[in-house]
Amino acid sequence: MSISTVIPVYNERENLVPLVERLTAALEPLGREYEILFVDDGSTDGTFTRLRELAAADERVKVLRLRRNFGQTAALQAGIRHARGDVIVTLDGDLQNDPADIPAMLEKLDQGYDVVYGWRKDRRDPWLTRRLPSQAANWLIARVTGFPAHDLGCALKAIRRGIAEELELVGEMHRFIAILAHWQGARCVEMITRHHPRRHGKPKYGMGRTLRVVLDLLTVKFMLRWFASPMKLFGMIGLGCGLVGLLSGAATVVMKLAAGLDMTGNPLLLLSVFSVMAATQFLSLGLLGEVCVRIYYQGRDRQNYAVAERLNLDDDPEESLQAAPAPLRRDRAA
Repeated sequence: MSISTVIPVYNERENLVPLVERLTAALEPLGREYEILFVDDGSTDGTFTRLRELAAADERVKVLRLRRNFGQTAALQAGIRHARGDVIVTLDGDLQNDPADIPAMLEKLDQGYDVVYGWRKDRRDPWLTRRLPSQAANWLIARVTGFPAHDLGCALKAIRRGIAEELELVGEMHRFIAILAHWQGARCVEMITRHHPRRHGKPKYGMGRTLRVVLDLLTVKFMLRWFASPMKLFGMIGLGCGLVGLLSGAATVVMKLAAGLDMTGNPLLLLSVFSVMAATQFLSLGLLGEVCVRIYYQGRDRQNYAVAERLNLDDDPEESLQAAPAPLRRDRAA
């Protein structure tokens, strides 16, 4: 299997030369075709100039320059789309991930796994600003999604090309790659990897990253459980609000008839009106969500399933249908 290493970089000029040297030392002995694809995410420190020099010296070094800083997720998606290898290996450009772990990851893929994601068990980062928020985020993600992982923030991963192409990375979803792949039916496995302290440059993430992880987690939870049928979520909430409105309205009437209490001053009447309005809105959201899901799948020619293998079938059924001869039609005049 050929290998494409995809490396998003942002202001990592001093780390590029030693990174290429370490990648070459790790990949060259494998005897496989490989490419080193850098995605320059709008660097301003001369990173692209250094990348141009590396690409001129070695044709296996490929460079993709983005027009501005779009973020790590967008840069990673761009790199995956331009990669040509059978296996896509992702890692950071700060020299903290060790390319020497790549051969062991490829062995895991040879055993039948589709995604191998790293675990920085002995992480060399400051505890308060990096490790503690990461541990809290990973614990929360594991509890909410039920996906067993110790370190979803580790950038070092090995993914089969077919799985990587099915991933839709938007926002800041790069840290959820293993979960999204598992949702598509991929066989995922965690592997302990080495980690080194940063020597050049500055970290791009801090304490503020934790809040964004929580917000992204809500999106991932929705996608995993209710994306194909949002009415199951919004509809149940709407029915619950409607039930509350019905009970509070009935209680208001009973209190009026039995005790003669004024309905206009009864807070249960306001609760009934509010609950009915909320129920209507949630049910409407569910219907709109169902329409959007159908537009997503039909308008973009997508499907709500993933094929693992084909036996005695064409690779592209749409092309085979278009190429097939049209059925004979009986002339009405006959």
